[in-house]
Amino acid sequence: MIFTVAIDGPAAAGKGTISRAVAGRFGFRHLDTGLLYRAVGVKGGDPARAARDLTPKDLDRDDLRTLEAGRAASQVAVLPEVRAALVAFQRRFARSEGGAVLDGRDIGTVICPEAEVKLYVTASPEVRAHRRWLEVGGDEARVLAEVKERDARDMGRADAPLRPAEDAVLIDTSAMGIDEAVAAAIAVVAARLAGT
Repeated sequence: MIFTVAIDGPAAAGKGTISRAVAGRFGFRHLDTGLLYRAVGVKGGDPARAARDLTPKDLDRDDLRTLEAGRAASQVAVLPEVRAALVAFQRRFARSEGGAVLDGRDIGTVICPEAEVKLYVTASPEVRAHRRWLEVGGDEARVLAEVKERDARDMGRADAPLRPAEDAVLIDTSAMGIDEAVAAAIAVVAARLAGT
């Protein structure tokens, strides 16, 4: 069975947690596409070459979840040659047999516009910054500023800006607990699998 779940949204909205839970519930493979860009960013050197030479092992680095890696990812993600080098990898993963869940910034709009399910997971910048601050620590006001800066870059870039697909189901996690957000996503996927 080929079945793609595309989950998009800004940083720290909960899309990674939801994506892993959906993949686990339905036995689908999962790809956090942001890790591709983080891996390219932290490898350094020529970003286009780093993207072309990326291997699955590069996604296992311990430093890919840091604030620095997030900043590096956002900077290299605006480069068309980097994006082009990673698109084919993501599309192959998404349409391979057995079902796949991909989460990122442009999965439903650019990478997999034919996805059977498209979700857009979001939350207010303040809620997202607080979640990120709980993960990484530091100055919470600075984390909020960085979240807003990243949103502006991701939403304002010319190539594949962050936005919900026209047919995406919106899940706003600002006032939701993890279990409630996961249940909402699973319900959408289950209904689509059942053909309703």
